[in-house]
Amino acid sequence: MTGAGAGHEKRKRPRTCAGCGGEFPKRDLLRIVRRPDGQVVVDLPGKTPGRGAYICRRLECLERALKRKQLSRSLKVKVPEELVASLMTLLKENGASDSPGGEGIE
Repeated sequence: MTGAGAGHEKRKRPRTCAGCGGEFPKRDLLRIVRRPDGQVVVDLPGKTPGRGAYICRRLECLERALKRKQLSRSLKVKVPEELVASLMTLLKENGASDSPGGEGIE
């Protein structure tokens, strides 16, 4: 039996960091999402509906993604300065790992 109802398993494909370009499991990355109402937020649970972009939990990856405007490009909207400041604080306070995709923010 083939098709939509044939014991379909969800694919678990890696996500790409907007900063370093590395591929990691979704749970190892931080998701930033542009919600349907246009608001851009950090999506810690990873379930908020909308257009998402991922970054490693490293300050270096956030800085690189911002410098290259990759987050804005992925979300198709300018990332608000307040969100950038919140992300930087979040990464610094939670001791973001030095390794790509590293632990640091729960």
